[in-house]
Amino acid sequence: MRIFRHERAEGADRGAAVAIGNFDGLHPGHRVVIAAAGKIAHAAQVQHAVLTFEPHPYAVFNPTAPPFRLTPFRSKARHIEALGVDLLFALHFDREFAKHTAEQFIDEILVRGLGASHVVVGYDFVFGNQRRGTAEFLLDAARARGFAVTIVERETSSGGEAYSSTRIREHLTGARPREAAKLLGRWWEIDGRVEHAAGVGKGLGYPTANLPMADYLRPAPGIYAAFAGIEDGKRTEWHPAAAYFGRRPTLGEHELGLEAYLIGFAGELYGRHLRLALVDYLRPDAAFAGLDALKAQIGDDVARARRILADEKPEP
Repeated sequence: MRIFRHERAEGADRGAAVAIGNFDGLHPGHRVVIAAAGKIAHAAQVQHAVLTFEPHPYAVFNPTAPPFRLTPFRSKARHIEALGVDLLFALHFDREFAKHTAEQFIDEILVRGLGASHVVVGYDFVFGNQRRGTAEFLLDAARARGFAVTIVERETSSGGEAYSSTRIREHLTGARPREAAKLLGRWWEIDGRVEHAAGVGKGLGYPTANLPMADYLRPAPGIYAAFAGIEDGKRTEWHPAAAYFGRRPTLGEHELGLEAYLIGFAGELYGRHLRLALVDYLRPDAAFAGLDALKAQIGDDVARARRILADEKPEP
């Protein structure tokens, strides 16, 4: 998959079937929209493209809001590539870009920029200044401009719940990673490059890999059974893990941090890229009387995580 940070398509890349959306989370509802564009592209023998926006528009208009992303760009691009997409256009979104009217977005980006032959959007797609463009508006405008539009209706889970990034966030902040996974179609992941830390875990016999949270959503603090995936090019080597997200109150710290103990792994991880998939919530964060009590609790947490993960797969 080729990634573009602009909306200009050249040569054979013009005329693509393009799925448009923020696609934060890449849940099954998003994947249906992208797959519909892929089916159209295959039938018409044109490129299969996705058009998205970075940073997320919500972050631009709410710069002081807490982090909320389910899939920051690197993670989102990985999931999109796995769907067989040929071209990913990630347009820079800022307040100047937000001034585009719905008509300007269609004419300048979809028509002149991409030369799109077919555009696929979800039923709730809105665009343009003050979100005045809708999926139906796009459908009407396309007729006069020579490209086709497909509107994908709402998708629901087997339990009847609508696929929703907002609902997934609620499950994660509510300590319900399994419920979030039902709507995502996979475990929710945080990825990043392993950082150096104080090494307290190593001193307790449980060396941990510390990950930056960047603009990922902050899940409920506490202990999780998780899978940790060490990236090696296109390959990921998965290990069962016990993960901790919290303030380390026993150590007198106050900043939220994320770390994971890879069960049965003894190699070096500093500087490696790690994917951490949260499977089950074990317990809330807590302060202990001292390091001996903390060590004993970590042992219990690791044993429990091991039992839970024995019946799970890292990439269901």
